[in-house]
Amino acid sequence: MRIVYHLGAHFTDEERLLKCLLNNREVLSQHGIVVPGPKRYRNLLRDTAIQLKGQAANRDTQALILDKIMEEDIADRMVLSWDSFLSLAPWALDGTLYPAAGERVRAFSQIFPEIEAEFHLAIRNPATFLPALLQKLPNKSYTDFIGKANIYDLHWSQVVQRILTINPDIPLTIWCDEDTPLVWPEVLRAVSGLPDDVVLEGEDDLLATLMSGEGLTRLRSYLDSHPPASVMQRRKIVSAFLDKFALPDRIATEVDMPGWTEATVDELTALYDEDVYRISHMPGVQFIAP
Repeated sequence: MRIVYHLGAHFTDEERLLKCLLNNREVLSQHGIVVPGPKRYRNLLRDTAIQLKGQAANRDTQALILDKIMEEDIADRMVLSWDSFLSLAPWALDGTLYPAAGERVRAFSQIFPEIEAEFHLAIRNPATFLPALLQKLPNKSYTDFIGKANIYDLHWSQVVQRILTINPDIPLTIWCDEDTPLVWPEVLRAVSGLPDDVVLEGEDDLLATLMSGEGLTRLRSYLDSHPPASVMQRRKIVSAFLDKFALPDRIATEVDMPGWTEATVDELTALYDEDVYRISHMPGVQFIAP
């Protein structure tokens, strides 16, 4: 069996991936893929990792935890999703982004040290990630929230490097939250492990939140009558329909942070673009690009 950890990050998914996979449990089970309900494992894995203190669980502990998580007797693949695998939200920023990311991945891996694992992570522009995180922490002032961090030196590549340094050779797949509407089917297949020709119910749900009903209907009709010959061709078609039918209030993101200007957002976005390029060329990273 292989365990798949969808690591979030915060404010990149809002449980959308997990909900889609849970709604397709029957199809997934036909391919040996198990998607447990989150209440079965989130607190359990967190508490177990704390108790293990970085040590590898013995076989009895592994069997006990698996029995609590899985209803099935056997599976080829099990998908676990939680945006707090890397950190709870209050500790996502402490001088840098997710400072304990490497140790956290290691700690959860040690719960099942004899089972192959792979990891998946969506990242988001700090220009919109930081405001979303601050909004999640209403009791913190902006000054306390930022602390000693330099907002222009908050790079996801540092998070990725910490993960890979402490967990060398792990399979790690990354994509940008901003690209999700274009790469959503590929994300679903990367995480689930399903073959490309298996269609999941709800694959278009994300697009339905971004474009008008007429646009989605016309997109589906076009894809049915003009089946794309490749993943890239499908992305180009979806991109064209989004350009024409996207709902402006669903696409635009307002940034409201004390002291930030439009120039601040532009500079953070430019640095993020550079960081994404850096991540996409990092050894050990499988990057899903549009």
